[in-house]
Amino acid sequence: MASGPAFTAPRPSRTVRELLADGDRSYSFEFFPPKTDQGEQQLWRAIRELEPLAPTFVSVTYGAGGSTRDRTVRIIARIASDTTLTPVAHLTCVGHSRAELRSVIGAYADAGVNNILALRGDPEGGPNQPWIRHPEGLDHADELVTLVRELGDFCVGVAAFPEGHPEAISLDSDAEYLAAKAAAGADFAVTQFFFDADDYFALRDRAERLSCEMPIIPGIMPVTNVRQIQRFAALSGAAFPPALAERLLAVEDDPAAVRAIGVEVATDLCQKLLDGGAPGLHFYTLNRSTATREIYANVVGPVVRVP
Repeated sequence: MASGPAFTAPRPSRTVRELLADGDRSYSFEFFPPKTDQGEQQLWRAIRELEPLAPTFVSVTYGAGGSTRDRTVRIIARIASDTTLTPVAHLTCVGHSRAELRSVIGAYADAGVNNILALRGDPEGGPNQPWIRHPEGLDHADELVTLVRELGDFCVGVAAFPEGHPEAISLDSDAEYLAAKAAAGADFAVTQFFFDADDYFALRDRAERLSCEMPIIPGIMPVTNVRQIQRFAALSGAAFPPALAERLLAVEDDPAAVRAIGVEVATDLCQKLLDGGAPGLHFYTLNRSTATREIYANVVGPVVRVP
């Protein structure tokens, strides 16, 4: 069995829209639903270790399969009831009818979750396969944004792509689609991970030219495993810098050295983003806390624990 008490009645929480409106920088963390009880124990260790940093929100990714989906909903519900954290629940169009999507949105609402990240999602066969819409489902994330907003007073986030979505015909058309998601009712965006701050600023400029003014939070993935990040980059279309790959591959048999380089590079990227006016940072944690806590301490400062 997974560790921890059963979750209790949901408590009210502020929306990410309200938290971002306060004007403070946003710092947030993303987790994924593990497939095993052991993995879930690791997830909760990471959540508890990151909770003292008082992030603006935490998010949990979504798998369309039944057991993965149910685990996601359960984890999100427990975060809402058993922690001080504001949860954002991912939701994708993949393999779902409109009725099924409404059911999942209702389950989130019943758990006290009022923040949803609305995504089209990767095709069921993987990122390089053609997209096939469910016969009774949705084709695009802006349609999902509209559906979520129709079903209640939800705060809705969406994805953004500094290097362009892999299926986009151009960076300008990709920005137009981001603006369409904002027009459909999205409140904020979180980007795919990337390694060059200029890519983020160029995306922000393209969005601004289209009067897309919602906050775009840059996504950061600390490099802790060389081959894993290279694989993620290949799947997402992100450009993995050759010079960074060379540095990492030279020490790939030394996990501590890999993490040290990863923390150094991510810290530098984060500082450039914040200095350039980014509204905050969103860390892809891979359900581990060490690298994220080190980067956070470098950029924001150490957490002062109250005895």
